[in-house]
Amino acid sequence: MTILRSITALLAAVVLAVTTAAPAAAATFTNPIKRNGPDPWMQYHNGYYYLATTTWNSTITMRKSRTLAGLASAADTVVFNLSGRPNGCCNMWAPEFHLINGRWYLYYVAGRNVPDYNPTQRLHVLESAGTDPMGPYTFKADLGSTWELDPSILRHNGKLYLMGSAIDGTQSLTITPLSNPYTISGPRRTISLPTLAWERQTGAVNEGAEALYHNGRVMIVYSASACWGPDYKLGLLTLTGSDPLNRAHWTKSPNPVFQRNDGNGVFAPGHNGFFKSPDGTEDWIVYHANSSASGGCDMNRSARAQKFGWNADGTPNFGTPVRLGTQLAAPSGE
Repeated sequence: MTILRSITALLAAVVLAVTTAAPAAAATFTNPIKRNGPDPWMQYHNGYYYLATTTWNSTITMRKSRTLAGLASAADTVVFNLSGRPNGCCNMWAPEFHLINGRWYLYYVAGRNVPDYNPTQRLHVLESAGTDPMGPYTFKADLGSTWELDPSILRHNGKLYLMGSAIDGTQSLTITPLSNPYTISGPRRTISLPTLAWERQTGAVNEGAEALYHNGRVMIVYSASACWGPDYKLGLLTLTGSDPLNRAHWTKSPNPVFQRNDGNGVFAPGHNGFFKSPDGTEDWIVYHANSSASGGCDMNRSARAQKFGWNADGTPNFGTPVRLGTQLAAPSGE
């Protein structure tokens, strides 16, 4: 009986300790999620965050992590090597991977191995063998024969569109219809030129178009002004008509939606992407920025992430870019 009482008391003590223990600390992270990570693109898929950024060489790399915080120390894996390709071997920029019809399509910019490579930069796409964002990939197609940057995909009414940035008097946003993820099916159109003063700081530029969908609203968040200056920032287009190929059907917001914050030491925030939290309840933006006003358009830009909300009119509210090292709550569901 004494032994039984002792066992009972011990079990009661264990239960009490378990029920009164402090709750586990909420997961957090700090920016940057990748140093030397310009032009970031990230997706959460099957329990992992996947992140790809510009490499400025002949490789396309990706890193993955169970947590957002873990991306900062995760290893980069080469998912494709461009060496030997005649029209896109080198200087890989702005990779994005999109899951379309059960396969990942990885869009990127690359040019030739020549001293003045910038005029040779073109859009290209790879296709995955299955549903793993890290591949394996095979080369699928060249997408256009003229200079163009920053490929991304817009989906509207069951149709696919290739977005980019090309010269139309100055560097402007473009859109091209696709019959499938790798085949152009019509002429390229311009849908936005840098006409506003805040789009022309240091240089007149519209680039980095990224689709954003919310409550039936179709939007494009894009980067404006020169990436080699501190005033690179984000603007917003909203589809107010029915045809994404028609410039008149897009309405440009008069003011930027995300920009430098000197007090937080954040300059030239731009070239963004979007991803959902693991439980699907939160919207997040990933972007690059510099930590000084003298920062350039180079590999020193770092990749950063933060949660955003929505305004009453259905437009995104990105808030203020946070200071590096600020502890932030991790995405919901981690």
